[in-house]
Amino acid sequence: MSQSDARPLAGIRVIEFGQLIAGPFAGCLLAYFGAEVIKVEPPGKGDPIRGWRAVENGTSFWWRSIGRNKKSITLDLKSERGRELAAELMTNADVIIENFRPGVMESWGLGPEQIKALNPALVYTRISGYGQTGPYASRPGFASVCEGISGFRYVNGHPGEAPVRPNLSIGDSIAGLHAAFGIVLALLGRANHSAGAGQVVDVALYESMFNLMEAVIPEYSGAGIVREPSGSTVTGIVPTNTYRCFDGKYVVVGGNGDSIFQRLMTAAGRPDMAADPRMADNSGRVQCEEEIDRVLASWCAGKDSDEILSELDTARVPSGPIYSVADMFSDEHFKSRGLFERVDINGKPLDIPAMVPRLADTPGCTDWPGGEVGSHTATILQDLLGVTPEALALLRKDGVI
Repeated sequence: MSQSDARPLAGIRVIEFGQLIAGPFAGCLLAYFGAEVIKVEPPGKGDPIRGWRAVENGTSFWWRSIGRNKKSITLDLKSERGRELAAELMTNADVIIENFRPGVMESWGLGPEQIKALNPALVYTRISGYGQTGPYASRPGFASVCEGISGFRYVNGHPGEAPVRPNLSIGDSIAGLHAAFGIVLALLGRANHSAGAGQVVDVALYESMFNLMEAVIPEYSGAGIVREPSGSTVTGIVPTNTYRCFDGKYVVVGGNGDSIFQRLMTAAGRPDMAADPRMADNSGRVQCEEEIDRVLASWCAGKDSDEILSELDTARVPSGPIYSVADMFSDEHFKSRGLFERVDINGKPLDIPAMVPRLADTPGCTDWPGGEVGSHTATILQDLLGVTPEALALLRKDGVI
C-alpha cells in the first residue's frame, strides 16, 4: 500500500469549484489527507489567488501551498458545454465544494437539488458569507465583513479605538476548517446509514467565526454582559498579557493558574503578592488586574526577553516570545516537528507549511505543490469522462477549457 492509499481520505473524490480562500483551503485540507481533489478553474488565469500577494514568474507563492495535491482543470462555467462537463464531473464525485454567491450554482443547473437525482450520495458543500438562507443570504460576504458581524472583531483591539483586524483572512480559513469538518461528518453519516445518501453542508463565514465566541452569548443572555475589547489581555482571566522587555521584544505570560501565579510573582521578585490572599484565586486577581499588570510590566521592562523567558521557564510559568516568520524558520522545535515541507518549483526549492492535525498511522503530506492552470484538464476529461482527443481540441478552440 502506498502512502497516498494509506491516508484517511484515500478513495474520496472531491470537485472544488471554489475560488480564493475559504473553499480552496477546505479542498487543500482534504487533499493533504488523501482525497483526490479536482479543482475547476476558469480558462486563462485560473483562480485569482494565483496572482495574490508575492508573485514569482506569474504565480503567487501562496498558490503553491493552497493548491497542493490538487488536479487543476479548466472549464468555462458560463458556457453550456462547460456546465454539461461540470455536471458529469459531479455525478462521478463524492464531494462538491463551492463558494459562489447563493443561487449561482442553481442558475447554472448545478445546484444540489438539480444534481441529487444524478448522484444521491453526493456531499454538496456550500460556503458563503451568510449561508444559503435568511435575509442576508444574497449579500456579498468577504471575510473582513463577516468577521465584523460575527462579533469577533468587536472584542479585538483596545477600548475606545477602532477594532483591530489580524493581518490574515482568518474568517476564510476558519470557514474552510468548518467546511472540511462538515464534509468528514457528512461522509461518516453516509457510511453509517444503509441508504448511503449524501447531504448539503451549509457553511457561512460569519457563523464559523460566531462559533469561536466562547462565553460571549451565555454571559449576555444570563447576565447582560457585553464583552468589550481588552487590548492584549483576556477579559476575566488574570494575569495573561503581553509585556515589552528591555530589548524591545515582547513576551506573552500566562500566569492565571493559582499555583502558577504564586510562582510567577515569586520569580518577579514579589513574593508578597504571591502570598496575598486577595490574589489567591482568579476572581480576586481580576479585581487586582491593574496592580498585577503594572508590576509585571515593570519587571519585564528591566530585563531582556531571553532573560525573562529563562526565568519563567525555570519557574514553570507558561510564557513565550512573539514570533515572526523569520523566527519560526530558525526555531529547532518547528523543524523537529516537521512544520516546513520542501517542494520544488521549476528546479528551485520552496518551503510551504505542513498541515495538522497529526495522525500517527495515516498522516497527510504534500505530494506536489500547486501546479499550473489546467495542467490536468486533458487527463481528467479523457480518463474520467471519456472525452476524445478530437473533442478536447474542439473544446479548446471554443474556449470551453
